[in-house]
Amino acid sequence: MIEPKLTVKQQAFADYYIELGNATDAYLKAYPNVKKEATARAAGSRMLTNVSVKSYIDSRMKELKSERVADQQEILELLTAIARGETTSATLRGIGEGAQTIDEDMPPTTTERIKAAELLGKRYRMWIDKVETDGKTKVVIVDDV
Repeated sequence: MIEPKLTVKQQAFADYYIELGNATDAYLKAYPNVKKEATARAAGSRMLTNVSVKSYIDSRMKELKSERVADQQEILELLTAIARGETTSATLRGIGEGAQTIDEDMPPTTTERIKAAELLGKRYRMWIDKVETDGKTKVVIVDDV
């Protein structure tokens, strides 16, 4: 993707906007010589309509989202690895008189594997409660006043 051409101030505004989520505050930080909030509000709003600024913000937000949030495929792969017992984790164990030790590289417990399989099954609609109706039902109104 071709990066949009932004001035230093526009990029500062966009970066502050991504951080703060508020155009007025972002404008006041990027343009410190602007003192009036009303001016910053109007200019910040205009800045968000600038195609280059908007494109930059959208691309940065997409990058940040992909770095921070697991997508559907990643979650399904993790659940599958747990269900198959392919993952390991540290487990805290109590050994006599309250002493505790950490066992490293423990495979998932049966409970964890079942839960992962259950979540995968729900995702693929393997277990759906089926309710059959024939469309013929009686309506009973009870007047107990």
